[in-house]
This record gives sequence, C-alpha cells and structure tokens, in this order.
Amino acid sequence: MIKKIAIINFLFLSLIVSSFSELKLSAPKEITKAIDTLINESIAQSKIPGAVLWIEKEGESYHKSYGNKSITPAIKAMKNDTIFDAASLTKVMATAPSIMVLIDQGKISINDKVIKHLPNFKGNQKQRITIKQLLTHTSGLPPVLPRKPEWKGYRKAIELCYSANVVDTPGLKFRYSDVNYILLGEIVNRISGMSLKKFSEEEIFYPLKMKDTSFLPDRKLIDRISPTTKEKGSLIHGIVHDPSARAMGGIAGHAGLFTTVNDLAKFCRMIVNEGKIGSIRILKNQTVALMTKSHTSITKHKVRRGLGWDIDSKYSGPRGDIFPKIESFGHTGWTGGSVWLHPNTKSFVILFGNRNHPIERRSIKSIQHDLGTLSAKAFGL
Repeated sequence: MIKKIAIINFLFLSLIVSSFSELKLSAPKEITKAIDTLINESIAQSKIPGAVLWIEKEGESYHKSYGNKSITPAIKAMKNDTIFDAASLTKVMATAPSIMVLIDQGKISINDKVIKHLPNFKGNQKQRITIKQLLTHTSGLPPVLPRKPEWKGYRKAIELCYSANVVDTPGLKFRYSDVNYILLGEIVNRISGMSLKKFSEEEIFYPLKMKDTSFLPDRKLIDRISPTTKEKGSLIHGIVHDPSARAMGGIAGHAGLFTTVNDLAKFCRMIVNEGKIGSIRILKNQTVALMTKSHTSITKHKVRRGLGWDIDSKYSGPRGDIFPKIESFGHTGWTGGSVWLHPNTKSFVILFGNRNHPIERRSIKSIQHDLGTLSAKAFGL
C-alpha cells in the first residue's frame, strides 16, 4: 500500500515538473494550456503513465513530455527523447513508404498482382489480390496470423500468409489486416534484396537523419526506451510488443519499428513538404500525392484509405472534430502512438502515450480525439 501511494505521489509530482518544452508555435496560450491539461488529467486518471507530444505548423513546434516512461520496476520520468515501440505506425513509417520508393524506382506498380512478386502466394482468389489492395486493407485477407499452434521465425510467418484463406472477395471490403503488411514487407525484401529493416534505413531513416528510428534497437539504448506490458511475469522492454512481429524476430511489415517523437516529426515534415526536406528527397511529389489521397470509397468500402494512411474510418480518432476529412490523414499504433497531418497548412500532431505499461489499459481514443481537435485550433483551422 505504501509503495502504491509513493507511486501515485510521484505521478502527480511529474505533472508539475514536466520536462522542458520547446515552445515556438504561434498559438493562443489558452490552447496549449488546454492541451497540457488534457494530457496531465489523462495521467492523473491512470489512462496513461506518461506521454510525449509534438505539434507543428510551418516549422514552428510545441514539443513537451509528461509523466513517466516507466513505473515498474523503477519510476523513471518521461523525456522528450524517449524511444517508443511504434507498433502499427511501422506501416506508414517504414513499409508503405518503402513500397512507394520501389514504385519511384520503377520496380513495382500498385496495380501489380501480389503473385507477380511472390509466386507462392496462390490459390483461393489470392492470384487476384494487388499491391494496392494490401496497402488499403481491401485484400480480403484475415486480420492477423494464427498464434496456435505456436510458431516462430520470419519464414514461417510468410508461409502462414501464403496459406491464409481469403475471407472476402478481394477489393470488395475494408478489413484492417496485419497480414497485408507482412506481405508488403516481404515484397520489399524480394524486390530490393534487402530486409525491410535495411531498406527503410538506407532509403528513408538515414537520409532524414532519423537517428533513433530502427527495428531491433541497440540494447545500449535500453534506458531511453519506454517499456510496454508485463507478460508471464517479465516486462517487455526494448523488444517489440506485437506477438507476431516478436515471433518473426522483430522485423515485420506491420510492427517492430522503434522511434522518437522527434524522428517522427522529421518524417512528417518530409510528407507535408511533398516528399523532401531541404535538398533531401525521399519520394517524388506525385508519389506523396498518390499515397495520401483516398483509394477507397465511402459508399463501397465505408471508409476512405490512402496507401497506408487512414483518412476517414473508425480508426480516425486523432483527426478530432476540426481537421478536414479529405485533406488530412494519419495513423495510430496499438501501444499508444498516433499521428495526424494536414499538408495544406504544413501541420501535424504527434502523441506517444505508453498506455500499455505495465498493463493493457483501455483505449486512449478519446485523448487522441480531443488532442486532434485542440491541435487543429492551435493551427487556426
């Protein structure tokens, strides 16, 4: 009981002494104060142990950390440079942009059949599935790989993808699926001759100087990494939380990336600047436009999805009430990360909240939603 009280007291102390904030954003102080209150109250209500925020418009930013990055086995304060398990943000930071780089290089097309690049992906309508359908989650494949019987290894995961049954006719229905992105990661591997880890590092992360973004983070960085959940009595720390990505060895198209808010801000800056930062170009401007426009139909699929990006679906909580449904886009991650971008104003909002440390907490969709609304107000939308 004494230990519990000590933890609670430390949490409230953390609210008062939040880490240094980089305040360069021209926004009404009452809005940034409301953002601080939203996150601090979420911590006080035990929705998250801590968080790191970055909101930016036209190069001006508000960057701040709150609460704690860990509360067990020791309490450690959250810092601006904390490294997080990005979970499904891997899809939009590594896998989808790697596919788009290959498109820019003329090596693949979004309309290619998957079987053209993965010849063993055949049978039961699989020969009809396209790269575009994998990117937009309209392939008809199941959401996840089976966990039983227990399996291990990257090649075994790919075999399970090949043997997966098509649940719906390809192209007809939206179903969010990690299987889609595991296959996309394998396409990157096959076409480039490099692992998704190496390809995304060389083509995206290194050029953008995203120095803290990687699959399989160096154990030397463990003190900067926010742990996730306790599992079988042990804390998952510096190892990917997603069970399938973990079984695959930590490199997968759907999860496995670790990053910081600062590095994700560099990536977002590249996207809102049509594929480049300064003289460094990652994607052609027309490729970014292709990637971020809707490729699904509200009437047919009941959602709007870009190539990787979410535009308008049940997962669009971080958009809030003000960001436009057509001209903005983003994504979320299971571990508590979210990002939403509005290229027309060169603005974006990033939040990493370690919601599943040390236990799996309830959804933080309401926090992401309210933050999206407040950020849009800060941007003058």
